[in-house]
Amino acid sequence: MVTHLVSHTRIPHNVRQLTAPVWRSSGRDARPFYLHRQPQQAHAMTTDSLTPEAVQVMLDTMASMQEAHNLHVHPDWRTQRYEYYRAIWVECAEMLDHYGWKWWKKQDADIDQVKLELVDIWHFGLSDLLRAQTLDASVGQTLAGISAVAEPDPERFRQAIEALALNTLQNQAFALAPFAAAMGSLPMDYEELFSMYVGKNVLNNFRQDHGYKQGTYQKVWHGREDNEHLIDVMNEQPLGEDLPQRLYAALQARYPG
Repeated sequence: MVTHLVSHTRIPHNVRQLTAPVWRSSGRDARPFYLHRQPQQAHAMTTDSLTPEAVQVMLDTMASMQEAHNLHVHPDWRTQRYEYYRAIWVECAEMLDHYGWKWWKKQDADIDQVKLELVDIWHFGLSDLLRAQTLDASVGQTLAGISAVAEPDPERFRQAIEALALNTLQNQAFALAPFAAAMGSLPMDYEELFSMYVGKNVLNNFRQDHGYKQGTYQKVWHGREDNEHLIDVMNEQPLGEDLPQRLYAALQARYPG
């Protein structure tokens, strides 16, 4: 077990869930699943074979990482009345821009960026659930049980995002059902959400360490946004238990500051 992944990222020291293998279904095909499935591999994997234990470990891991990141932003984040719902609907609009919706010009969907925007929404949604103390096992079960579309339907996905934004605005809170519907219509499964969440969490902590809150962080590196660099380094890094460390180091090597 690795007891300390990246000191600068403030990832919790007790990270047994991150580094211990999470076994898939038993039998001849059983194999360990770690946190770092690369985005382009997602379509070849399903969540059908994840055990209930694995589903819960993944949810607990994300919750622990989100708690640690929120503490990085503010030591008393639960009482600050942050408007997570507002961040969610704004991210919905940004996601549609990456996906494309304008009929008066040619647009090509940037699926990697769309998925990262969906992961951003999950960061805010997870924070909202943690603050409201409504995060329980049913959340992981719902996300792991998503029925992904066989063939992506652009208009269905756009409508799913609008439904998520509408629900968020009406209730001023994160709602799991429309979020799960948006995942399924993209599609994105629970394992891909998990692996991309870990990568984006590392970037979020990297941002905080380099002046994001103070306004001194450079979000554009060598003509490209940091999210694009994150996708590059996630695709470049080999499998291994120390992935968060290596992601952070790779981002540091690219950062111009």
